[in-house]
Amino acid sequence: MDVGQLRYFLAVAEELHFGRAADRLHITQPPLSRTIKALERELGTVLFERSTRSVKLTSSGRALVGPAREAVDAIRRAEESVRSADAGETGLVRVAFAGVSTHPLVATLARTVRSQRPGIQLELSSQNFAQPAMKKLLQGESDIALGRWDTIPAEVSARVVMRDSLVVALPDSHRLAESRRLTADQLAGEPFVSLPPHEGSVLSDRLRKMAQANGFVADIVQIAPDTQTALALVGAEVGGHLTLASVARNVSDPHVVFVPLDTAADDVDLRAAWHRDDPNPALRAVLRLLPR
Repeated sequence: MDVGQLRYFLAVAEELHFGRAADRLHITQPPLSRTIKALERELGTVLFERSTRSVKLTSSGRALVGPAREAVDAIRRAEESVRSADAGETGLVRVAFAGVSTHPLVATLARTVRSQRPGIQLELSSQNFAQPAMKKLLQGESDIALGRWDTIPAEVSARVVMRDSLVVALPDSHRLAESRRLTADQLAGEPFVSLPPHEGSVLSDRLRKMAQANGFVADIVQIAPDTQTALALVGAEVGGHLTLASVARNVSDPHVVFVPLDTAADDVDLRAAWHRDDPNPALRAVLRLLPR
């Protein structure tokens, strides 16, 4: 028994007329009749009572109608699922994102996927820093990584999804807090709260390079585990903190001010990264929904 036989059987069962069933199936009557007879031989029973005037279902035929519809519907749903997956309308996309500055973008992406690609399941994973997000991507634990990296592995594609720039977070009581812009040399001797100087930490790297280029060593008075803690320490007047304009847009602490930094530092733009040869159509669909 195959799904084609069941489709033919249902057409005759619903029309109770071989001619009309054949027209509905866009075939001629002889192959339809042969298919029904073959199905009856396979099942070892008669499915239709035939006469020159009428066609009726036998008790065996009536018993087959429900299961046949379920089987045909299941095949149809399977075909639709495959087509939807191939078209990037369904599937799973795992996103690893790093840092406070990515949160608004991730929230917007999640809402957009729900509205425009409701068949795609978005699995979100927050990381404190960009390197762990990239590691999850390289280990096959995520499909998209959002973060800031100075180097991108050869097997990974990446593009900018949000332009960004450096700012300095200062206590509102600081002598430079009312400045419109700051130059790097104005920060010489200032105490700083820094993020952990692990490999690939963009902000720690920018602070070190900026100080070196201007003839001083940054005075790191405390290491904070994440941006939220660093800004809390700024508000407590522990020191300043080199951070991002995108972070400043999403922080409302009356004791912390953010002043743009006038420096020629390397870019700190937010990028989306994914495996270059990933064939997942749902991934491509989600990438198209990210800003360009």
